[in-house]
This record gives sequence, C-alpha cells and structure tokens, in this order.
Amino acid sequence: MRKLSFKLGLLFFVFVLGVETVLFVALYVTLVHAKVDEEFEQLLARGNNHRAVLESHYDEVTLEHVVMMESEAETDVVITDEKGDILYFSDHILPFAKKIIPHADARHIPHSGMVVQNNWKNESYIATASPIRMDGKTKGYVYMFQRTASIQNMIAKLKHHFLVVGIVSVFLTILTMFFLSRVITIPLIRMKQATEKLSKGDFSVRLQVKGEDELAQLGKAIQTLATDLEYLKKERNEFLASISHELRTPLTYVKGYADVARRPNIAEEERAKYLSIIYEEAEHMQKLVKDLFELAKMDQHSFQIKKEPTSLCLFLKKIYEKMYPAFHTKNMSLVYRCEENVTVHIDQQRFEQVMMNLLDNALKYSRQGSTVSIDVKTEKKNVILIISDEGIGIPEKDLPHIFERFYRVDKSRSRTGGGTGLGLAIAKEIVEAHGGSIHAISEFGKGTSIIITLPRGE
Repeated sequence: MRKLSFKLGLLFFVFVLGVETVLFVALYVTLVHAKVDEEFEQLLARGNNHRAVLESHYDEVTLEHVVMMESEAETDVVITDEKGDILYFSDHILPFAKKIIPHADARHIPHSGMVVQNNWKNESYIATASPIRMDGKTKGYVYMFQRTASIQNMIAKLKHHFLVVGIVSVFLTILTMFFLSRVITIPLIRMKQATEKLSKGDFSVRLQVKGEDELAQLGKAIQTLATDLEYLKKERNEFLASISHELRTPLTYVKGYADVARRPNIAEEERAKYLSIIYEEAEHMQKLVKDLFELAKMDQHSFQIKKEPTSLCLFLKKIYEKMYPAFHTKNMSLVYRCEENVTVHIDQQRFEQVMMNLLDNALKYSRQGSTVSIDVKTEKKNVILIISDEGIGIPEKDLPHIFERFYRVDKSRSRTGGGTGLGLAIAKEIVEAHGGSIHAISEFGKGTSIIITLPRGE
C-alpha cells in the first residue's frame, strides 16, 4: 500500500503541477502584457496632456515649461515642428530621438497619438507621438520617451514574485498530495488488513466506515462479508455439532442394542425388542440423512422447483384426506376452509412436503380433543395460508429461531418426541423458492399459527 500511496501521490502531483504550471504561465504572460500596455498608455496619456497644453498656449514659455517638467520626471520629451525638425528636448534623449523621429511616419499619426517605439525588450527607450493641431493644421509633434529599464525591472520583480509563489505552491501541493494520498490509502490499507484476516479465518473484523463514497461502500461490503462469514462459521460449527449429536445418539443405541442382541443366551422375545429399537434408530438416521441431502441440494442451488398452475382448494383437500386418519386416531379435529377457489403456481410434490411437515408438527404438539385448522385468505396479489393449532405454543424467546436448522424449542425432550430439527428449515427454503414467505405467531400455552404467503397465480 505504500507503493500505491506513492503512485497516487506522484500521479496527483504531476497532474496538479501541470495544471498549476499552465495557469501560472498564462497568468504571468497576461500580467506582463497588461503591465507593459499600462506603461505605454500612461506614456501616451502624458504626451497627449502636453499636446493639449501646447494647443492652448503655443509659445516659447509654454514649450520651455513642458521640457522643464519632464527634466524632473523619469520620462523625456522632444517637441518638433510640422516637418519633424527638433525644437525642444530633454537632456540625454537627443541621440535616441534622432534615430526614432526620422523613421516615424508623422502623416499617419492620429490626433489621439500612437506608440512609435514598442520594442521594450531590446531597445533602451519606448516612445509615443502626439500631433499638435491648431486651426486644422499640424503645428508640430510631442514625442515622449521612457527608459525600458523601468519596465524590465518591473518584469524582473514580477518574475521573482511568481517564482516565490510557484515554489510555495509546489511545496503546498506536495503536502496536499501526501495528505490526500494518505486519506485515500489508509482506508485501503485497513481493508487489506481486514481481507488478510478473513483469508486466515479470522472473521472478527470491524471496519470503521464513514461517508457514502465508493471507498466507504467497499468498506461496508467487506464488513458485511466479514459479518456474514462469522455468522456462517458459527452456524457451520453449530450445524456440525448438531449433526454429530443427532448421529451419535442413534449410533450409540444401535451399537449398544446390537451388542445385547448378539448374546447367545438372550430370549427371542427380548432379542426382537432390541432389534425393533435398532430398526427405529436406523429409520431416524435415514430420515436425518434424507433431510440433510435436501438441505445440501438447496445450498448448492441444485434444488429444482417445477411450478404448475394448481387449484389451491383441491390441493388442500388432498392434503386433508391424507392427514385426517392420523388426527382421528389421536382424537383431534382437522378442518380446512377454502371458500374462494384460487390458482397458485407451485411444485405440488414440494409444497405437499411443506404442508405435511407443518401438520405433523401441529399433530405432535397439540392436545387430544383440540382442533387444527387450515385457512385460505386472498389479497390482491397474494394468497395467504394459515395453519393454526391449539397446542402448547412456542415461547417468545424461541419464536424468531424456529426456522433455523437443528433448532429445538425443548432442548431436553426425548428422541421419541420430535424429528430431526430440520423440517421447518426445509419448509422455509421450499416456500422461499416459490417466491413466498413463511413466519409464525404463537402464544405460549395457547397455540401456534404458521402463516405462508404465496404470489397469486394469473
């Protein structure tokens, strides 16, 4: 991750430095042009002011006064007649003026004046010219000169300022990029450490994730994965422990009673009794293995559901006819109410397995003389099946867990009192494979209702 941090920081730095360089160069060129143009404008404005004074008072005193004013300034002035002959001039400017004035095309100089020498980089002076017009005729010209050293000094200072600001900007950019790369990579480092723990089987990963950006979403996904894996590990351990317990007990019975039945001096009646117990335990193991096989197929997504349009009332009538004798034997009533015939898309064999399991549980945990009922209710898009009994009920603390594998409400009940602990888990998987849902409501000591919701068929 340090390499990633360095690469990200370097990438950001190069990109930002490139942007800053382009912006700084553009700003520098713009400022230089603006400052140089400002110097030209100020020089031309000064020449136009002198020209305006001379147009009002064109006499020797005024001419000398203009020259005297420029002798105390950083600029110089040259005044010529209409032919370009020099009349008045500031000190030291005459040699350069004689080079510029003959080459200036005075006929094309507008009354507002113009720049006649703008090469501030290579020449020692810049110059402007303003024509003096009186009574519609050109009386002469005012030439203004300014040393380019002042402009070059200004540009040098500007370069210095830009260089200092540039160095500070690069330094701040480096700090910012380092900070940003760390901000980005620190969560990635924590996620890498978390995934390394997950790969080693340590699922106790806790990532502190803030925000809603992509990194935060990745962190939440890893945290969810860790939580799910931790839950699956716990569930797997419990599952294996439950299987071990469920198989160990019947195997102990089988081995123990088989050893007794093998004794040569045992009575045939007693041997038959032990063999009967061995057979019952073998049946129990067979049912357990069958249920485990069903769950394994569901987990591997090889569990096939073949839906077909089914009349729900006719389907429930067949279930009723199959289960009625068992209820009658225990002196219990089984009723079903399905007034409105509706069609549902179900796998009849699989859904019969669900109904038989639920009714078998109701039969086991209800008192003699009580009633178990099957009710059908219809909604706009769903069909609701309610299997209700008047049995012992389920404690509130156990109710959320009854559809978990191997979960038993009565942990100490005898083996003859219940099945494998997988029936409701299988029923839940089958119902959800049909696109439905299943849940239970119960009041301890008064009874339980299992509610199945299925999509209504077209």
